[in-house]
Amino acid sequence: MTLLLQAQPSDWALFFGRFHPLIVHLPIGFLLIAAVLELDRLIRGRSVSPHTITTILFWSAVSATLACLFGYLLSLGGGYDEELLDEHKWQGIGMALFAWVAWVVKSERIGSRLRMRQLIYLPALGLAVLLLLSAGHHGGALTHGSDYLTQYTPEPLRSLAGIPPRTVAEFKAKPITDVNQALVYEQIVNPILQTRCVQCHNAEKAKGDLRMDTPDFLKKGGEEGPIFVAGKGADSRMVKYCLLDESDEHHMPPKGKPQLTPEQVTLLSWWIDQGASFDKKVADVQVTDAVKPALASLGGGAAPGSGAVALATAGASAASPQPVSPVLTMKIAPADATVVDALKKLGLLVMPLSKENNQLEVSAVNLKTLTDAQAAGLAKLADQLVWLKLSDTQITDATMATIGKLKNLQKLHLERTAVTDAGLRQLGSLTYLEYLNLYGTNITDAGLANLAGLKSLRTVYVWQTKTTEAGIAKLKQALPNVEIIGGMSANTVAAN
Repeated sequence: MTLLLQAQPSDWALFFGRFHPLIVHLPIGFLLIAAVLELDRLIRGRSVSPHTITTILFWSAVSATLACLFGYLLSLGGGYDEELLDEHKWQGIGMALFAWVAWVVKSERIGSRLRMRQLIYLPALGLAVLLLLSAGHHGGALTHGSDYLTQYTPEPLRSLAGIPPRTVAEFKAKPITDVNQALVYEQIVNPILQTRCVQCHNAEKAKGDLRMDTPDFLKKGGEEGPIFVAGKGADSRMVKYCLLDESDEHHMPPKGKPQLTPEQVTLLSWWIDQGASFDKKVADVQVTDAVKPALASLGGGAAPGSGAVALATAGASAASPQPVSPVLTMKIAPADATVVDALKKLGLLVMPLSKENNQLEVSAVNLKTLTDAQAAGLAKLADQLVWLKLSDTQITDATMATIGKLKNLQKLHLERTAVTDAGLRQLGSLTYLEYLNLYGTNITDAGLANLAGLKSLRTVYVWQTKTTEAGIAKLKQALPNVEIIGGMSANTVAAN
């Protein structure tokens, strides 16, 4: 099935094209009113002023013409089935044409000069209405799929109308009884795509020339190229577009459509980080701390009420799962809504870790320009902020004083920031800190020494820092349970 491909239209064309769904309702109303009045006149002998019907027909023709124009501009955005779009387009043009014909022959000034006006008028009006109904059906098919109106037609109406039996059932996710044995793509990722993405990216409506209904099309990408890069969830458009503000034109799904939950975004990012495999099970890939609560929400394998799930990590050195951090389950008062709104207005993402508790994650993935002054507002979430991602921002050691006040912080991302050894001294009060990512910073062995008092620390990333094997060994001596990871690929670092 071929898709309409065109050069990138101007913003003006797309702007006016978006008015098509609004304008198209006007000729629908006008034409149907005219048809009902004429039908009432024929059946019951009732009549209204010819001028009234002429006026209605005039505005139906005008609005139908505008709808055709705006519809053409909308089609320039691409992503529609070419054959179906052509049918819809010519039906709309035909409707507008016959509406003009009906108006002309009904008009007292023009129609009175035509000898065959009565023979032309009713057929023209009837054809305009028929084309209106047909164009409306095809418009709905372009937007919602070809079987949108008939998908749930019951028997015996389905047989009487000659509609084939339903052969494709509504998508139903395969139940998960054991999270460890669940197929990552088939049982976790695909259900998210089917319920949130496929409506606009399928065989009949591929917005942006992108289909997401099968693995092959998902890997192919769209007109802007691949939508994910295996091993780099944070850098993949599939994830980045979901994290944009809902008012952003690139945000996906579009505003007004069912949105992905934070847990679903986490799962998609995790799947990409782990290589975007289409055949592996959860037990075959690394299960990071960030994804455990999201996996727990899927069902089987969750620890009741814990908000996290204990899953064996492929290749992990420990034979048994690590205990759940107490900050993930402790009772915490809700955050001040005004504080959360202020942070969101800056461009920070503020997301709950679970529906049951008030713990929060704050991410600057969309605010790389974050400064120390802006980050100072994080201190107002000292109780609720548990996960903090400040990677690639402009923060310095000045922000570390603010971070030191986040007493319940469990995970901290500082990759590729200007933080130094002096800044790490501010973390001494973070008794719950388990994860610290220092990849790409100027931290030295002296900075690692500042971490020796963090007894809860379990994972530290020091890839592309100025630390040495001697400094790492010294910290390991102070914290025997800590895993210090360095000398690996950037993809491995990003996986957490």
